[in-house]
Amino acid sequence: MNGPVIVGVDGSDSSLDAVGFAARAARLRGAPLRIVHAAGRISSHLPSGATPWIPTDHGLDSMVQGALVRAEERAHVVAPGIEITRSVVPGEPLEVLEIESRSAALAVVGSRGRSAFTGLLLGSTAAHLAAHGRCPVTVVRGDPAPPGPVVLAVDGSPAGQAAVEFAFAEAALRKAPLVALHVWNTWSERAYEGPGDPLTAVVVDAAHLRQAEQHLLDETLAPCQEARPEVTVEKRLVRSRIRPALIDASGQAQLMVTGTRGHGGFTGLLLGSVSQALLHHAHCPVTVVRGKE
Repeated sequence: MNGPVIVGVDGSDSSLDAVGFAARAARLRGAPLRIVHAAGRISSHLPSGATPWIPTDHGLDSMVQGALVRAEERAHVVAPGIEITRSVVPGEPLEVLEIESRSAALAVVGSRGRSAFTGLLLGSTAAHLAAHGRCPVTVVRGDPAPPGPVVLAVDGSPAGQAAVEFAFAEAALRKAPLVALHVWNTWSERAYEGPGDPLTAVVVDAAHLRQAEQHLLDETLAPCQEARPEVTVEKRLVRSRIRPALIDASGQAQLMVTGTRGHGGFTGLLLGSVSQALLHHAHCPVTVVRGKE
């Protein structure tokens, strides 16, 4: 999608890391960077009976503008010469960023904001945007600019194809190798074709299943490999528990890419358990790519 790279800021260190990531992404794309602060009434965060406030109350406007200035300064340091706009947009952060994402090439947020509680691994804004954003959404965790390959979590689902296409395009932009990681195990509804309840089935023929999963990986990647021959691809087929294996792989990645839902996604569930686990525990920035509906 053409459009700016947008980044949500709230003055926190996490949002400044997000600005740095977003600035680099904008430079790679030759796109403008739009820095957004949502100026909503935060009544839900106040004690019962307290008066809701907006950022123009009690001198808070200067604090907001200061946060925007610091964000723009960070962006200029990271990516000199990119086009930058900054805006204070009325509304709750969850709503504002979802609306902004409709016209963006990429939306970026920090993993935690100023309202995050101690011990909370993922802020509500990041979780909501990853589930509801209309463009790819990056949640910046750990080092905002780590070395290593782009790692793609391959699930083989039709909805996951958008994540595959994004990962190839991102690896090409970054001139980075792509690791396509497909994790499998013998607990698989795809390999169970007999009568009864597939949720209680454990596949015994592991060799047959491994062959099927390798075929799935090859078939999933083939169109993008043909379209982007300049991208060096390493296919990894790993027999393991899915979430721990992907989280472990993120420790050597500069970016982890995943879809919103895999084969096991339930109807109406906008963010699958694997995506949620990566957003909470990955060691690098995570991009969630929503499949075509």
